[in-house]
Amino acid sequence: MAAFIVIALALSLLALATVLRPLWRDARPLALGTGLVALLSAGLLYLLLGAPQALDPANRRAPATLQEAVAQLQAALERNPQQPEGWALLGQAYLRLGDATRAMQALARAARLTPSNPDILTDAAQARALADPAHRFDAQAVALLESALAHNPGHQRARWYLGVAQRQAGRNAEAAATWAPLLTQVDATTAASLRQEINAARTEAGLPPLPPPVAPADLVTVQVVLDPALAVQARRSPASAVFVIAREVGGPPMPVAVQKHQLQELPLTVTLSDADSPMPTRTLSQLREVELLARLSASGQAIRQPGDLESPPVRVRLPATGPVTLRIQAP
Repeated sequence: MAAFIVIALALSLLALATVLRPLWRDARPLALGTGLVALLSAGLLYLLLGAPQALDPANRRAPATLQEAVAQLQAALERNPQQPEGWALLGQAYLRLGDATRAMQALARAARLTPSNPDILTDAAQARALADPAHRFDAQAVALLESALAHNPGHQRARWYLGVAQRQAGRNAEAAATWAPLLTQVDATTAASLRQEINAARTEAGLPPLPPPVAPADLVTVQVVLDPALAVQARRSPASAVFVIAREVGGPPMPVAVQKHQLQELPLTVTLSDADSPMPTRTLSQLREVELLARLSASGQAIRQPGDLESPPVRVRLPATGPVTLRIQAP
């Protein structure tokens, strides 16, 4: 750090000598005074706004442990406390270290700095519950969750935790109503367990259970055939699998419906419906037309790998009136 100060002082003197050279000939006292004021001002500004500790090699070293990272982050927040992302990160680090009380304090500061960020508001509420000996959401945590949902009604974690808080308070009918919108936002497996929680809350509130879910309608039947010339070679890989995929025409590569089957099942016939949609917010029934294809994956992985074989894609309108044949052939 001493070397940095010497170099900085030398450069400053050189710059001032160049700028004040015209004054030096005619008004040396004024030139000396101006230079001294400029140097002192620069030094004071650096002390106020600079970060001389950053010159310390120990501070430039990447942290080796989470505890060291926390210490560095704390030091940075002491220098500049108006960083909501920094406080949120510090809170998550404390959660990783098992210190729920400090996590609550850090996330509370983050929430005060960003009162319209539903993620941080939800994290702050969760930290308050974790810091409570009984893991209960208090009134302040509930207020944070309600604020998060006011800014983003589709925030799933905030909605779930608010329902938990209402359940803890014995407000079972409210909890069931809070959780109900999540049924259309989560996958089928999660929806099944969530439905059980909702029905349990409704039962305790003296309400009848929700009606059973309607089975998704079959929208297209697909027949998958493997070229006989590939059958023997493909079966040498025990991990081989076949994926039947429907995706949006001209849209992203992410499928709107997909099924995975063992190679030994070929030839096979399957039906695709909303139950096969990997994302509950983007389902097969929302589309009028899709592109169908079958992929033979030697690795058994859904993401396409070099050497995987695919059938020529076929466009169909939904709901399809008849079966669609997909043939996987040798290249």
